[in-house]
Amino acid sequence: MEIVLVLSPFVVAGIAVLFIAFAGGAGAAREMYLTRGGKIFTFTILILYVALGVVVPAAVIASRGEAEGGVGALRSEQPSKDDEFGKELFIQNCRSCHTLAAVQAHGVTGPNLDELGGLDRQRVLNAIKRGGTGDGRMPANILQGQNAQDLANWLSQAAGQ
Repeated sequence: MEIVLVLSPFVVAGIAVLFIAFAGGAGAAREMYLTRGGKIFTFTILILYVALGVVVPAAVIASRGEAEGGVGALRSEQPSKDDEFGKELFIQNCRSCHTLAAVQAHGVTGPNLDELGGLDRQRVLNAIKRGGTGDGRMPANILQGQNAQDLANWLSQAAGQ
């Protein structure tokens, strides 16, 4: 829907330009350009500038609503303190290696957590305990106890959203 909202004014403007350009042939289009057109042309251009410069950006900004700062299912929900702590743990311990859109992380060595299927709480806890897949690229037991639980709870909700 947002794409249509952004693109439709440009399509309308393109059709208007074509209509004006071909309304009386090349000579009429040149005459319209050289004389700056009539009052209707001036009014139409003013309306197009206002629509494209004010109304469209305002509509896009207004449609964002509560989406700012959140992704997917987290957009309209207020995270609990444990979820916020899990997010902070991810930022401190995991962000440099893993990619995750929820925190705009673009890691370089670990897998993209948004693309992993079935990333549930237990799978995250297992990866933390054994160090990812156990191939030595991720340290085993990087987090323990409640910290691991909080990270797993938050990541199972945030990944792929």
